[in-house]
Amino acid sequence: MKIVLTGSLGNIGKPLTKLLVEGGHQVTVISSKKERVSEIENLGAFAAVGSIKDVEFLTEKFRGVDAVYLMEAWEGIGSLFDKEIDFLAEFKKVAQNYVTAVQLSGVKKIIHLSSVGAHSDQGNGSLLVHYNVEQILQTLPESVSIKFMRPVGFFSNIYRWLPMIQSKGKIIQSYGGTRKEPWVSPYDIAATIAEEMEKPFNGRTVHYIASDEVSPNEISSVLGKSIGDPDLEWKVVPGVELLDQMLSAGINEWIATGMVAMQKAQGDGSLYEDFYANKPTFGKVKLEDFAKEFVQIYNQKIN
Repeated sequence: MKIVLTGSLGNIGKPLTKLLVEGGHQVTVISSKKERVSEIENLGAFAAVGSIKDVEFLTEKFRGVDAVYLMEAWEGIGSLFDKEIDFLAEFKKVAQNYVTAVQLSGVKKIIHLSSVGAHSDQGNGSLLVHYNVEQILQTLPESVSIKFMRPVGFFSNIYRWLPMIQSKGKIIQSYGGTRKEPWVSPYDIAATIAEEMEKPFNGRTVHYIASDEVSPNEISSVLGKSIGDPDLEWKVVPGVELLDQMLSAGINEWIATGMVAMQKAQGDGSLYEDFYANKPTFGKVKLEDFAKEFVQIYNQKIN
């Protein structure tokens, strides 16, 4: 198949590109950065430099292909420290760009990277953007088949805590304890999407993706042991305290408020109600596997 991937070579895009090329597909990777071209081509894919905010560019790249993989990277929308950006509005614009490009190009098969929490417009914090995008994509004609992929929280997002772990010796969040929640590796997301590309596309379907099920206390214990700090603590602070910390750090107010609301839903389990009602088979990468990767990055940061 001829496949176009948005999202460049990120945590998912790179392994996904490798898998699809190895599967014999003709893959074009859209990236906004010219410096990515050689890396994309070295993987055996074609590079297309442009912006997902450019409808004409998207339409040109989508035309004549068998399937497209659509995603909206937060980094591609704007900086989390940009206090002026309206993330809800910007995500909606990108989604509408996709709708227009799909219709003008005639492509009929879409795999969309959404998120856990996209099943509802309530109680999901900043994940509301993914609900909105799904709803906009749903306005496409019924002749366009869409597979909505809803991964849970990424193991790789834990790297954002590295400065906190190194400076404070703790993981500080507004929820925690022994309640287990699902996590996913980008490698399992890529593998699942590659598999779905090979399967029939019929109508609109939802696919949750997860790798492991662990509690906050288990995460701090496993990661602490991996870095030689068996006493690494997952400390729970009031949501208002975490919000103040993020705002003081200069994070966009809507993002900060949304993250605290999302953590509340993680803590009481409400974020995962639809996930557990449609629980998938878990992937191969477990917390212990991620810990082996984590310690390497941790050591690079402190050396």
